[in-house]
Formats: sequence, C-alpha cells, structure tokens
Amino acid sequence: MSFSGYAQNTINNYKYVLVPEKFSFLKQENQYNLNALTKKLLDDKGFTVYYDNTDLPEEIANNKCKALTLDILGKSTMFSTNLTLLLKDCKGAVLFKGKEGKSREKEYDISYTNALREAFTSLNDLPYAYTPATSVQEEVKTVTVTVTPPPPPIQTPVKTVTTEKVEINGTLYAQATATGYQLIDTSPKIVFTLLKTSVPDYFIATNGNVNGIVFKKNENWFFDYYKNDQLVSEKLSVKF
Repeated sequence: MSFSGYAQNTINNYKYVLVPEKFSFLKQENQYNLNALTKKLLDDKGFTVYYDNTDLPEEIANNKCKALTLDILGKSTMFSTNLTLLLKDCKGAVLFKGKEGKSREKEYDISYTNALREAFTSLNDLPYAYTPATSVQEEVKTVTVTVTPPPPPIQTPVKTVTTEKVEINGTLYAQATATGYQLIDTSPKIVFTLLKTSVPDYFIATNGNVNGIVFKKNENWFFDYYKNDQLVSEKLSVKF
C-alpha cells in the first residue's frame, strides 16, 4: 500500500492571493488607495490576485485552500506609520511575514503609500515562481503472512449407547422418608431408595447394587442406569 502527503508549503506553491477590500486598521474600503495598490504590487510580483468578496473563479470558490490570503498589520503613532505584510494559508498559518515598512510623512495618503511600498520590498526581494505542490509518495512494503491452520482435533470414537428395556414384575409401594421415598415390595422389603431433586417426579435412586434415576414419563415410572456401558431402562409399577 502507499501513503500520500505534501511537503511543507511555501508561497511558491500558490498561484492565487486574496486581498481584502478593507483593512482592519482602516475605516473605509480601499482607504488611501491601499487595497488597490496592494493588489497591483502582488500582480507585479506574479500572483493572480482577487478581492476576497468578489465572484471568484470556480477553482478557488470550490477550494479556498488553493489561495493565499493577504493581511496587513497597521500601527500608527504621532510620528510614523508602520505596516507589516503577511501571507497566510487557508488554515491561518503565516507562510510569509515581511519587514515593517515605515513612513514619517504627515499626510496620511502619502504616509500609508510609502509605508506599504517599503513593506513590500522584502517580498520583492524573495524569488517567486509558481510551482504546484507535488505529492510525496512513500512506498510501504506489503508483508504476506502465511498462516498454517491447526490440525483438526483428534476425534475420540463415540460409543453407541443402546437401551435395554427391562420390566420389573410386581407393584412397589412408596413410603415417605425425610429425603424422599423408599419403595417396598409385598415381602415387605426395600427395593429402591429415592432421593428428591429439584425436578418434580425425578429422583436419584439406588437399589443397593446399582445407582441411577427414577422418573415419571407419560404416566409411567422408569428406573434408568448403566450396565457395562449400556443404558438400561426398567419400567416400574409404583403406588404413592
């Protein structure tokens, strides 16, 4: 894959400059003819210049970041007029700041004109040739990683469980105990001991030799247990 970017911009990467029709330190548009003079001096430098509140070409109107914005810092005292030229990008970053132009003329129009021309001398001394910003391509090697899938898990043979159905002859009678019931035959002899679980009609059971479960299914009782890895289900006749 590749990464694209741009080197740090300079004024040479810009063809267009936007000039305000009124500077913030003055009260009127184009006061003392400063805005028109600014536009002319930029034109002489080689820029294509537009006022910022006029109809702009589509290229700039759709993307103001293709143009620089000119600003002038004005500072006046009783004895002098001081102007400083700034060129900013669309994010407000200053790409050029000129030296301070000064004038001690008493007439404002002359004083501002002289100070502006002196402020522009530092820009005029800077070589300018429009060079569009070029993208910097940084190639990033693509590393291909081959992932070997893990071997399939070892399948443990599953034993097929068959069910042997046995029916116990004779009726068993349930006698309640503290933990469940005991089932006795007519001898009387205890045939099963049943322990209660949280499920109704479902008991942990033992007949003294084998442990399993006794449960009710479809109104019939069954005793299920395993014998030689084979599930045995004995049907019981129980009276509670």
